[in-house]
Amino acid sequence: MTAARAVYDASADGYVAFVGTELSTATESPIDRALLAAFVEIVQNGASASARVADVGCGPGRVAAFLVSHGLNAIGIDASPTMLVEARRAHPDIALAAGYLEDLPFATDGLSSAVCWYSIIHTPPERLVDAFEELNRVLKPGGQLLLAFQTGGGDAVHRMDAHGTGLPLTSYRHGVNDVTRELEEAGFDVHATTQRRPVFAHETTAQGFVIARRR
Repeated sequence: MTAARAVYDASADGYVAFVGTELSTATESPIDRALLAAFVEIVQNGASASARVADVGCGPGRVAAFLVSHGLNAIGIDASPTMLVEARRAHPDIALAAGYLEDLPFATDGLSSAVCWYSIIHTPPERLVDAFEELNRVLKPGGQLLLAFQTGGGDAVHRMDAHGTGLPLTSYRHGVNDVTRELEEAGFDVHATTQRRPVFAHETTAQGFVIARRR
């Protein structure tokens, strides 16, 4: 994850210029936004209004802002200090903290739910279970988890000039069935999966989504 942090630190300005600081129709399809809205409703039906929800790998705070705007007590987590600066600039009223997917800054059972919106794309397939076990640790029993990711067969995509930084970075395209299997091994029950075709110019593969519940 050190490589990913270096790339996102170096490319924060360009990244924000591309995706913005809010969810939008330029980067999220109607299906994407509907899944986020459904996740909010699931969380609200099962947790108190004060229960904390984490946007893990928050970047400039786009998903965290969406969650807060829908009444959830969200905190954004990111490994890139520069991305957190951008998030604080755009969303000064949203709680933010530094942290890694495999080492989250929360006590055991400290969260009601979490969103990993394209946060597992730099996690190798063999490390997915480690990330999911850490999410299991910080979520309360019954806690909800929403994942979004680029789909494939676990293949690695190597870039030597990631986001125009001149730095190398590897991303992984995970299969929905593989993600489901690793989640279940880590102590989650998967209750919804979907996959959509690429609809934006920057998408080169289908996009996968999984909603799961900690046992």
